[in-house]
Amino acid sequence: MLIEQLHYATTPKYNFPQSLEDLQLPQRFIEFSLRSMKKINGEYFQPNEITPYEPAKESTENITLAFPHHNSCTLRSVPLKPLLDDTTVVAVDVSSIKVGETETGVLCALRGAVVWREKRRYRCLRIGPFPFHITEENKREIYGMLRQFCFKGSGETNTPSLINMQNRMCNLLERWLQMGISCSLHRSVILWDGSLTAGTIDSPVNVVSQLLKVARNRLNTVLAFSKITRLRLSGHRLTDLSGKCSPPYLLKFNDFPAHTSGTMCLLGNIFVAKLTKGSCSFRLDIDREISWEHGLEAVQRLLGNDMFLQSYPETLRLAHIFSTFTANEVIGIQRFIAQKCGLKMVTRPNVRRLLFGLFGKGSED
Repeated sequence: MLIEQLHYATTPKYNFPQSLEDLQLPQRFIEFSLRSMKKINGEYFQPNEITPYEPAKESTENITLAFPHHNSCTLRSVPLKPLLDDTTVVAVDVSSIKVGETETGVLCALRGAVVWREKRRYRCLRIGPFPFHITEENKREIYGMLRQFCFKGSGETNTPSLINMQNRMCNLLERWLQMGISCSLHRSVILWDGSLTAGTIDSPVNVVSQLLKVARNRLNTVLAFSKITRLRLSGHRLTDLSGKCSPPYLLKFNDFPAHTSGTMCLLGNIFVAKLTKGSCSFRLDIDREISWEHGLEAVQRLLGNDMFLQSYPETLRLAHIFSTFTANEVIGIQRFIAQKCGLKMVTRPNVRRLLFGLFGKGSED
């Protein structure tokens, strides 16, 4: 494993770009977190059953996109040559976990991670974890304040349901981190987890467009990697298509539509990236507003300044690892909350297992 072979250093605050330190959202997250935890009412706390692969956040990839007449597209293989020029590569990812339930609400925790490679060394900055106690009474206040601070009040005004609050808050943290990185870096390659498809509540077109514009204005290039895609060409999943040359290469789609038949908007040009030998390929979105030559050069700079495992950038892989909650961390958070808030930990019977025994699959939610 690469993580055992390379030197990874947790980065102190003063090593991170100064402009990112000046942003106040982490302090706001701490304030909102503490305020919500202080208002826990009741005596009981039911820890959530720990699952190692709980979904961290919603993705636009979960929405099926319809493209009229897209079977007329043609493919072109574009060979890539790594450019070694000490370009900084930065990746961001976020994660959330449901910690448990109280008599009046839900306990969850959020965390983000920023990983960057500079001068052949990897550095990491973790943001969080931020525990929250969300109830029907405080969800509007928490969501409204966070959205106002992140998006300046743009877009959707309806408060999500209690069950969706965790994903919405996780998305707000991710968008703020993406904006902070775009504002603090210059002439860098910025990696996002997911796609550049916008038009959902979590990814409003104006918000994602603004993020990309800020990155462009500072001569940064955003590359978005999707591990899973539902887009198909002539009946085949995009990432199952192969090129006519040896890796690394991109598959370029000629005449690929810029818009879907619904409300979704494609803010990036879509490619298939096969960057190393192996069985994996990924959907790669490159900001549509930059030239083809500029986007191609950014991918080649990424190749020359990062390492790869199965065609996936190491910085983005590490950002996922450092943001994800381990089982031990979740247990520690559960115990801390129970002791700090004076709650008694209880376990409710699993109705599915009581009724169906070994056949009682699925969540209790």
